[in-house]
Amino acid sequence: MQQRPLGNSGIRVGRLALGTMTWGRTTDEYEARDQLAAFLDAGGSLIDTADVYGEGVSEEMLGTLIQEFECRDSIVLATKAVSLPNTERRFDASRRHLLDALDRSLKRLDVEHIDLWQMHAWDSHTPIEETLSAIDSAIASGKVRYAGVSNYCGWQTARACTMQQVKPNSVPLITTQMEYSLLERGVEREIVPAAKSLGIGILPWSPLGRGVLTGKYRHSIPIDSRGASADTSAFVNVYSDERAKRIVDALATAAQGLDASPAEVALAWLRDRPGVIAPILGARTNAQLLMALGAEELELPEEITSALNDVSEPHMGYPESGWAQRR
Repeated sequence: MQQRPLGNSGIRVGRLALGTMTWGRTTDEYEARDQLAAFLDAGGSLIDTADVYGEGVSEEMLGTLIQEFECRDSIVLATKAVSLPNTERRFDASRRHLLDALDRSLKRLDVEHIDLWQMHAWDSHTPIEETLSAIDSAIASGKVRYAGVSNYCGWQTARACTMQQVKPNSVPLITTQMEYSLLERGVEREIVPAAKSLGIGILPWSPLGRGVLTGKYRHSIPIDSRGASADTSAFVNVYSDERAKRIVDALATAAQGLDASPAEVALAWLRDRPGVIAPILGARTNAQLLMALGAEELELPEEITSALNDVSEPHMGYPESGWAQRR
């Protein structure tokens, strides 16, 4: 697998990453083992999890498999803190919560340090100075090597990164993890240019548009899919409008012409977008992961990239584009 810098750092990672959000929920330990084996065999290195995935089970499963595969030195391990699902507060980026959450993650993962520790979301109740101070403490302690953010909007990203860059003896933030796909290109308004200016890399989550870009929802809803589940259908149905249909149809046409799957084409398109380090592959089964990993070998012709750009073009208005942003 081709390698890329992990943001403005000395680490290099494969240009496809393994996500583990389904582990401990719809992916059992046997499928997880197969996924990790397939990912490592493909030359992948960046593995992403979070303290809240599967209520901590994802980290536990990953920790067990890291020991089993004896692969700690060959992977770049990323996790997250801040989220508090099913609580009134929802997000807690206070020093107390973050450092406690980090210790719990290290215990579940059974490792001595995290390579990339990400703030899962912006917490409006905590001053950003306090959050960044907790990151500094985590890095100074040796428990964290680098830090990043996730789901921050443009001004939040710029503020956090700039403050961290100018503080003496602080390690700059190196990544932002955002939803990004052919169906969700909103990050191109402010996050992509901010990332370029700030020297941070983009890690796209849900690169297959919550499964819609696989094409499996084109004509019906598979009974074993998230779109058919009462608990998760709303998550998928965000992309059930006419715009999404046009994009998926164009993707299917391109895939047919390239003798590839729609998922491979969608991932190859995203992989090569400016600022992207590695789309995060959050497959439920090993078969799904193997299909997605096939994108590594696919290079899109310029005319197909252009056609996909056109059909999925996001609305760009004032002030992110137009006369005020002439270059």
